[in-house]
Amino acid sequence: MVVRRFVVRQGGGGGGGGEAEEHEVEYDTEHGLDILRLQIFSLTSVPPELQKIVVEADGSVVDDGTDLEAISEGLRLVAITGEEEEAEAAAAAEAARAQEKSDEELARMIQIVVEADGSRVDGGTDMESICEGLRVVAISEGDGEDIAAAEAARVQEKSDEEFARMLQAEEEALLLQQYSIRNDGGEEFRERVEPYMHQVLMYEDPMRQEAARKTVPMDELQEKALVSLAKLFLEFKYAPTPSWWDCIMEGNFSPSKDEEDHAFLLQLLFWFKQSFRWVNAPPCDSCGRETFNVGMGTALPSEIKFGANRVEIYRCNYCSSTTRFPRYNDPYKKLGKDAVENGPIALHSTVEVLDMKLVWWNKKLDYVIAISKDGVRDVTKRYTRKWHEVLSRRIITSEDTVPAILSSITGKYRSGLSIDGLTALENRDKKESEELSKAAYLEVDTSISLPGRQSGSVEWRKARLELSQVESLACSSCPARKCVDAHVSKIYDALSALLSHFCDGDIPKERVIEVFDSLKCLMQNLKDAKFKSRRATLDKKTQLVFEEIFPSVERLLCAMSLKAELGTDGKCSVTTVGNAVHTSLALPVAMDVVDEILSNYKSNAVCTKGHQFPRGNRLCSGSVLASGEQLPIGIATAAFDGIRSSKWEEPDGAKGCWIIYRMLDGQTCELDSYDLMSANDVPERDPMDWVLEGSTDGGSTWNTIDARSSVIFDSRFYRKTFTVDKRYKANAFRFRFLRVRESNGNPRFQIGSIDLYGKST
Repeated sequence: MVVRRFVVRQGGGGGGGGEAEEHEVEYDTEHGLDILRLQIFSLTSVPPELQKIVVEADGSVVDDGTDLEAISEGLRLVAITGEEEEAEAAAAAEAARAQEKSDEELARMIQIVVEADGSRVDGGTDMESICEGLRVVAISEGDGEDIAAAEAARVQEKSDEEFARMLQAEEEALLLQQYSIRNDGGEEFRERVEPYMHQVLMYEDPMRQEAARKTVPMDELQEKALVSLAKLFLEFKYAPTPSWWDCIMEGNFSPSKDEEDHAFLLQLLFWFKQSFRWVNAPPCDSCGRETFNVGMGTALPSEIKFGANRVEIYRCNYCSSTTRFPRYNDPYKKLGKDAVENGPIALHSTVEVLDMKLVWWNKKLDYVIAISKDGVRDVTKRYTRKWHEVLSRRIITSEDTVPAILSSITGKYRSGLSIDGLTALENRDKKESEELSKAAYLEVDTSISLPGRQSGSVEWRKARLELSQVESLACSSCPARKCVDAHVSKIYDALSALLSHFCDGDIPKERVIEVFDSLKCLMQNLKDAKFKSRRATLDKKTQLVFEEIFPSVERLLCAMSLKAELGTDGKCSVTTVGNAVHTSLALPVAMDVVDEILSNYKSNAVCTKGHQFPRGNRLCSGSVLASGEQLPIGIATAAFDGIRSSKWEEPDGAKGCWIIYRMLDGQTCELDSYDLMSANDVPERDPMDWVLEGSTDGGSTWNTIDARSSVIFDSRFYRKTFTVDKRYKANAFRFRFLRVRESNGNPRFQIGSIDLYGKST
């Protein structure tokens, strides 16, 4: 292994004109040429298959046979043109066909025979055990067909042999199990399983369910679920057109009940992940500082009442006070004051992976028992592809006893059901039994890296062997995504017009602040209202303010699918018109913009005309492609959604990443300025150096139109405006972020928002 530093030059020289761009690449030669091509792709966006890498010192082409440890550090990247690509591909394909044909013909013409016994040597022969004397024999045309049929038979035979070996291993495990299991008729197994039924049935208690409903923000999660479905609907069911937003407004957006339930479950999982945390060591009850575990305590009757049979004792590192930490198992207690301290209740907080098959924190399993109010079932086969190994560890009782005991427990809890209810459950059981009987014999896709446990410190999870195969689920690349942001530009246009009205009329700052305070109050009232029937009534003072600027306010309300209406009592109110989801998408954007305008006025940071925020002519409805993204909270399109709290996060972007914005329907634009806003946290991840490029051919070639270095964002949600001096009409724009504020020990890049301004044609 040798770590090399290459300087890759792109463009310039030859007949192409322009200055060459230089990219520094730190590369481990052990990884091979394909990884080098991918690194270059992340910096230049030239796909690996279109890269021709040349050593500048001698003009040699870098290929699979090149010694990457010995060549000089200066490299030049030449993008292969369409004709060159076709010619090279055709030549390579022809050479491959010729070689393949040659190999096939040679294989058909000869066979290798063991001289000692006359047997044929093939893919299934044990080369270690055969004699050393071999003989090559020519094959006639008829014999070749026989050999092809024999080869197919051998492949099938090999598959059958593997299956037979698996079954034999299971039989051996069952045989050994007989000498290890406890001969108590399965009582220990029953005693370990049945108490969980009592715990699960607590969730059926109306009092506890009501406590859950009061704790979980149901209306908010339902709104978020529908908003997420609307974005998917717009991205995948309709191509963005001048009337694409009408798909929602005209009622074409109608997700099924299953889609709504699935989206709601996702939002519920997100809420659990954000609202609950796993506690390794609680803060000190006396001073609130760090503690360390000193052993276990005896549970008090008041703790046992809520299922806290386990009580941990911690001592403070500073004041030496002790803190009791009961681990409650009753949902009623968890949903009360101690909810945040005891972790998720009934749902896995691993929201990144909804299909939990094969995912159980990488532990060696013995039994996985699914428990519901309708009974219990052994589902271990869903979580393993090495059933024979699991069998060897299942020694509590025999395999015949397990289903018998589980069936007995299930029957007990189904005794009061109707005939129709029992029939439905039995049909479900039958279907699941068929799935489970096949599950243990499915092939493992070893290319999939399964996640480990997400809660708890790394040290604690490591000690329990519950880390993932690869401890990060971060993506290294992502698909192209459409921007659902037409409403953002409409809101910017409306508020920009309102600001221009104030500037042209030389309105005092105090009056402007009063107007935007009224707007902010109105939007907060609308946000707090039920999203399906949003309505906010204006007081007399606010009503007078809005009458003064009604044309601009009406434009803003229209951008959010809201309207003002006068009641019979003379009071004015604002309510949703059209689809409520549109308002849910647009309202947070408008609230953030109004809040930023107020902040600027109150701090005397109002920009000059042309640099004020918000401005008109914001580009929208394009598509985005990024070098990577952090799911689910750092998706690439979040940089363009107009919501301050969201962000694009690149897990490996601290030393270089890129994001491309392509115009809608191939339109072109002469960019005149752009805004970047810092994200919500971690200043070390802010961009510091970058290059902005434009392309006239959708991203095949790029020209630099702006470059910045040593830029510092003074605070969180800090907006900076940059003027583009080089006029260049393009249909795609690329930001190449070269480094972040602090890349030592920080691999990540993040940006809160990107706004591009210019007139599209």
